[in-house]
Amino acid sequence: MMERTDRIKAVICDVDGTLLTSQGVVSPITGAAIKNLRSQGILFGIATGRDAKSVVDLLGEWGIEGQADIIIGSGGAEIRDLALGIQRSSFPLEGSLIWEIMDHYQDMDVTFVVPYEGVLYAPKEDERVKNLSRIDKIPYKIVDFGEFLKTPRPKVMIVCQPEYMDAVIERSRTFRNDQYKCAALRTASILFEYMDPRISKTQGLAEAAKLHGFSMENICTFGDADNDWDMTQNAGIGVAMANGSEKTKSAADYITDDNDHDGIGNFINRFILKTGGEGQ
Repeated sequence: MMERTDRIKAVICDVDGTLLTSQGVVSPITGAAIKNLRSQGILFGIATGRDAKSVVDLLGEWGIEGQADIIIGSGGAEIRDLALGIQRSSFPLEGSLIWEIMDHYQDMDVTFVVPYEGVLYAPKEDERVKNLSRIDKIPYKIVDFGEFLKTPRPKVMIVCQPEYMDAVIERSRTFRNDQYKCAALRTASILFEYMDPRISKTQGLAEAAKLHGFSMENICTFGDADNDWDMTQNAGIGVAMANGSEKTKSAADYITDDNDHDGIGNFINRFILKTGGEGQ
């Protein structure tokens, strides 16, 4: 582990269930560890299913304003490199494909949401979109999807009650489109997402690393959910939270403490900054 941590040039964290505590902030120990990382020339970044602008908007509220060098948003579709002043996006879904996906679930009790530029866009208002907006602290807007989907969008999210997720996953198995490819994945207890299959957090991270002249081998990642599995597997050091899914834990080089017990800060202090600290 010691030799591998010496090669780390960037630490990249998922947000929900990983970087943020249950109270929706970065813990003091983790916040201090991030500052110490950056003072030693190691980049800090975020890789999340949230869109990049919403992350930028919330850094201050989370307690890490000015501390993020790289943001990988929309599950890998967006790169916002704050250190280099570079923004890129790739592989959006065609509006016609999003319409087909919505039609496939038209008889089900679900809500469709498209996150874009710091706003959650939905075709109708209901308690699910209000709840998602409140939990993620992202404003929502009800718009005419007939107009909104004339432009390709990064992804579409299906919001449902947790107990309804199995039915959503089952329905997803029968969706087909011969013209466009898309990948589907549960990303939270209430969220199921469709995006281009070429998009992944690994793809976004590899592209961001290239901008800085290094590779995935030089990145340490932290994640918890199934959509963190690929970056956990492909990073130089992949760390899973104790509260993480079994799938992501199975790909991890190390399992740290949970998001409410300074998992990220403890690992950074012990293995990257080598200042001691807790771990497991």
